[in-house]
Amino acid sequence: MVALYVISSERAVGKTAICASIGNHLMRDGKKVGFFKPITHDEGTDSDAVFMKHVFSLDESVDCLCPVIGNQDKLVNSIKEAYVKVSPGKDVVIIEGISEQSQAYYQIAKALDARVIIVEDYSKDLPTAKSSYKDFGEYLLGVVLNKVPISRLDYVHNELSSQFGEAGVNILGVFPEDRALFSLTVGELAEYIQGEILNSTEKSIEIVENLMLGAMCVDPGPQYFSRKANKAVVVRGERPDMQLAALETSIRCLVLSGDAAPIPAVLYRAEDKSIPIILTRGDTIATVTSIEDALGKTRFNQEKKLPKLTEIMEQHFNFQALYQGLGLAD
Repeated sequence: MVALYVISSERAVGKTAICASIGNHLMRDGKKVGFFKPITHDEGTDSDAVFMKHVFSLDESVDCLCPVIGNQDKLVNSIKEAYVKVSPGKDVVIIEGISEQSQAYYQIAKALDARVIIVEDYSKDLPTAKSSYKDFGEYLLGVVLNKVPISRLDYVHNELSSQFGEAGVNILGVFPEDRALFSLTVGELAEYIQGEILNSTEKSIEIVENLMLGAMCVDPGPQYFSRKANKAVVVRGERPDMQLAALETSIRCLVLSGDAAPIPAVLYRAEDKSIPIILTRGDTIATVTSIEDALGKTRFNQEKKLPKLTEIMEQHFNFQALYQGLGLAD
């Protein structure tokens, strides 16, 4: 049995997504995979642990997968004790770290004899950040660079990869930006903007990939709103003409700003097409800003994203190097 420790220096960089995809790949190859997240940001039950329990079909309780160890003085020993409960019978246990543990990353990796993958968002600071990776020594398998702008892919594959290689750091994957992975559900969107879903609540699990604003031109009609699919449209509550036009296109939800309830014709059309209307008190600009911020920070706990992530991982992640590093290569 081997432990794989997936860590990062910041939140919302894609650790959970990478854990899920690596685990799925291992399971397809017949490996028994476990999951462990000893500390969580969540209050109460950790949503990532719930998601992984389902995706990996784990028998252990969520409390075992994420025991929420809070005693910093005995952190490493407590993690070792909790790890023993989830590791029996597994070929690989995937451990997800959180950024607040960063000072203890090395001690935890050493205590569990875990191989380490560091996940980083693309930034201009990456060339200088690589020097800190060597602190993990033999435990470090490599680094995954996530959300790399298309315009920077050549630079990353050529110059940056060469710099990392010279520093003895292996780049396991370079993932281009993909809007589908930054998406969130209708329900999550409503929560972020403190909105109320007025109808078709069963559609709250649908994924929103794009955002459009109904006030971007003088008279936006269906042609304007048809430019993007799978979108949320934010419209002022007093513009039923824009609302009806948006409802005639590929739309996941209609967000009405200004706390103005929809007129009956709009509500009827939305119910007829099973399109949720979200009512929020915020003004249009504040609402759009909140949604844009949420799209960049949404957590990966949506099973609908797995096929797209699997496609990206198969194209851009070095599974051969991973298997060799874990001692699983044939």
